[in-house]
Amino acid sequence: MPLVRRVMPVRNIASISRQLPLPLHPDVDDMSLFTAQVDPGRGLDFLRASLHDILTRLKAEPQRFPKLGLIYEPNAPVTVPVIVYLSNNGIRLRFDGPEQRLRLIEVLDFTKNKLTHDSREIFRHGAIETEEGQGPSGPTFKHIYRLLGPTYFGDYIEPEGNDETRMGTYVLSYPGIALTFLLHKSSWSPGKDPVSLLSSSQVATSMAIFKGEAWPDARLVLYSQKLPSVHTLSPSAKGKHPVADEIDLIKIHGEGKLELVRSTGKAPFWIILGETTPQELVAELGPPDAIYRKNDQKMAIHKARSNSAHSRTESNDIRIQDESTDTDQSSAHTTTDDSENEDEEGEVAGKVSKEFFYNYFYHGFDVLLSTPTLPSQRPPSKGPSNDLSNGIIPMDSSSRLVASKFIIHGNVPGSYPFNRHRRCRWEINYLSQENINSETTFKDVEHYLFEEWKSIYPNFEEAKQRQRGMVLNRDWGDSPSSSCELLGGWEDSVGGKRADGAGLESEDIRGLGNTTLFGFPGLVFEVLKNDTVSCLTVF
Repeated sequence: MPLVRRVMPVRNIASISRQLPLPLHPDVDDMSLFTAQVDPGRGLDFLRASLHDILTRLKAEPQRFPKLGLIYEPNAPVTVPVIVYLSNNGIRLRFDGPEQRLRLIEVLDFTKNKLTHDSREIFRHGAIETEEGQGPSGPTFKHIYRLLGPTYFGDYIEPEGNDETRMGTYVLSYPGIALTFLLHKSSWSPGKDPVSLLSSSQVATSMAIFKGEAWPDARLVLYSQKLPSVHTLSPSAKGKHPVADEIDLIKIHGEGKLELVRSTGKAPFWIILGETTPQELVAELGPPDAIYRKNDQKMAIHKARSNSAHSRTESNDIRIQDESTDTDQSSAHTTTDDSENEDEEGEVAGKVSKEFFYNYFYHGFDVLLSTPTLPSQRPPSKGPSNDLSNGIIPMDSSSRLVASKFIIHGNVPGSYPFNRHRRCRWEINYLSQENINSETTFKDVEHYLFEEWKSIYPNFEEAKQRQRGMVLNRDWGDSPSSSCELLGGWEDSVGGKRADGAGLESEDIRGLGNTTLFGFPGLVFEVLKNDTVSCLTVF
């Protein structure tokens, strides 16, 4: 499958950047080179950092990282590894698709960076003579041996059959580090040790930094091994200690109930929409990265129409909530400054909303806080509820703010809101079919959700009618510019058609600002043209 390469524009977003647990310390004496400390087998915890974290940091230093190349598979952007290529720095970063975690760092050009180990340079710039341990473009085997010490036999990758040079690649592996050397096929012998095979002046052509004891074993589980837990440090913390454990997975149980599973193994945090308070959110998730006042009502026309339609239905018809047929701009802004400006405009117009969002960019989701509303109905497969208080809102709740909607962001490469939030994974727990999650194509998600909910509709035709899509264009300024929350009768007035991702052309890929919204009880999916779920709203 062909990969799509994107050169990302460098924008200074230092206002939301943060200090990551990365051993990346700029050298003030040499601002032209990227500098990092390499600590084999121990100081490589930065390999677990997310794609969002890394890109945010890189884009905050445009002088040091002037060019970022993003390479991904357009038809499978969340299952196939994603690559960030720093051509001006001679470095390539590889992330897995589902979690978007940094798994591998490749140094392709030693002359464009400054890497050290134990306070000694791996490649000494300006040193040409081989006696000093340097080749013209990389460290020699002799210098590597003095720096890292002896190691086990390496692996030899034979040249391809049509390679006239007959030069293969010899991989010398240390804990957490592997170096490659060019070696002629005639010189290779399985019984020879590295010292016998490589001359002292043999120059390393590249270096890989990974998590593991040896490259032959690590490469087999490179994209699948479970990485250590990560603490999330919000920009609002301003250099203080981490405030919350990172959320590893969100399990959706229906009826507005979400289980937030932490990667540390700590007990999960449950959010019950209509009940969970802002204080509980801050205590468990830390302070939000931004707060946005909700003023967008661009979907109100569909709400009004759906209300009119429902007023003509019989009293025993299925009740479908319509208070969510509005939109917000929670993911369109990345700083509190923008939120404050929008708030001022609302005050001038006399339309200040009491609803607002907690934006958790580094967790990968937003939470809408408003007065309590009834949660979505119970999934049919769970049977009748024994909770007598179900469907009852307390009398004194008019001024109390609670979490009412939960927006989970997929951070899909190529999508309009890419890199505004970290990727957050989810799974629909109440479906009988296992593994319906954030990596599942919407075609499959739609099928199993339709089977789950079709019994609540009078007939098959109406059930299919309710699942039509609404087209959303994010590229136009006056169009809803973030995750839409919609329910109720919006399907009665608009319709859409989901494209088959297998037949995407290059023109379609460039138009990923256009998405389609699909609604089910308690869920709204924003789907890209490649059938990938970009965003999921739970209410």
